[in-house]
Amino acid sequence: MSAAEALRAARMAGIDIRIEDGALALAAQAPPPTEILELLARHKPGVIALLRPGRDGWSAEDWRTFFDERAAVAEIDAGLPRPEAMARAFACCVGEWMNRNFRRSPSGRCLACGGADRTDDPLLPYGIEPIGRAWLHSRCWPAWHAWRKAEAVAALNAMGIGPPAGFSDEFQKPCRPLPFSDVLP
Repeated sequence: MSAAEALRAARMAGIDIRIEDGALALAAQAPPPTEILELLARHKPGVIALLRPGRDGWSAEDWRTFFDERAAVAEIDAGLPRPEAMARAFACCVGEWMNRNFRRSPSGRCLACGGADRTDDPLLPYGIEPIGRAWLHSRCWPAWHAWRKAEAVAALNAMGIGPPAGFSDEFQKPCRPLPFSDVLP
């Protein structure tokens, strides 16, 4: 059993768990079952890591909730089969992780290669306010974007969130940038 499963079992048993002064604090209406307390003790460092917010302000548990909500919406509201709904939820998590862990570039410098504006390949802004912008050459964007997606996938996998088994790993492949003529008629 993992720390995430121990935390889930504790919550299912009606135990409220939070971090206080670096330790786990438990609250329940009735004395918790011994086996649940033993699970929490065995996985204490992992449970604390799941509950502690990361640099993006979200804990692994927050990410799991985000994933579960998106999967439920895709499955129930959109009528997708469970594996497809989970794949779509994972793609949403990848995008959200990239937004919450945004990387800015120095003004006038490409975030990928460090180069300046070029006549044949000007720097283009990526990102939205108030997060900020990353400046990239159009030729640098596909590799940079693939690297960012791979970074998001690795971070999400470390939290126990991943695409369903059997789905191709489309999340780490670079997206083909659309030529301008494909975007506007």
